[in-house]
Order: sequence, then structure tokens, then C-alpha cells
Amino acid sequence: MYFTNQQNFEHERVEKMQGKLKTVRDSIKADASKNAGDNYFSLKNDDNAREYFADQDIEAITIKVRDAIYAKNAAPGGNDLVGYPEMDGKPFAISKIKVLNHRWVIVDFSNGTRWGEALLKYFVEDDGSVTVERVETTLFVTAP
Repeated sequence: MYFTNQQNFEHERVEKMQGKLKTVRDSIKADASKNAGDNYFSLKNDDNAREYFADQDIEAITIKVRDAIYAKNAAPGGNDLVGYPEMDGKPFAISKIKVLNHRWVIVDFSNGTRWGEALLKYFVEDDGSVTVERVETTLFVTAP
């Protein structure tokens, strides 16, 4: 009787663990699928954009683009890629950058009290320098 009860207990315990394991595996699959969707627009995962840059180092290009955009934050009136002048006596600076593909970048900007987003266009010149232009920008308005 003791061994039968012990065997039943162990069998139930194994079934519970297998159920938990299946739940965890399903959760991991769902997260992996979500991450793949979230990263669809990224230079690293866009085969066409990577082909555009052929044998160039994608990570190095991403760093050059990021550095070119952040460098403009040091301007006295704020980053001109934002497209808005100082507000509330504070200049705007870009705080987040995502390189979407071989041509587009989306950025988040703020002056500490107001914030917005901008779509930028970039070019990697033959000499390796990066040129960035503002395409569109939006400033979020909060109710007073």
C-alpha cells in the first residue's frame, strides 16, 4: 500500500511538472514570436537593407548614424533634427533612436517637459560620413 501511494504521488508530481514545463515552453514561443514582430523594422533583421550595405559592417553603420544624431544634441538651441525651437526655456534633445532600415530612423525627443517623435532620413556618404535629414516630426500636446 505504501509503495502504491508513493508511486501515485510521484506520478501526479511528474504530470504537474510536465504541465508547468509545457506552459513555460508555450510562453517562450509566444515571447519569441512577439520579439520577431517587434524587431521586424530594424536594420539588423531587414535582409533588403543589409543587402544595400553589401559587405559593410551593419553595427558600425548603426553606431555612426546614432552618433551623428546625438552629436546634434550639443547645439545651443537644441537638436535641429527635432524641428521645434526651445519651449519653456529648454531646448529639445533626442533621447532614443531606432534605425529602421538602410534609409529611415525613428527618434524620441524631449526638453524635460514636452516630448515628441520624428522620422529621419539618413545617408552614408562615400567617405563614410553620415548625413541626416528630418522628414516628419510630431510634438505631443498635453492638456493644461
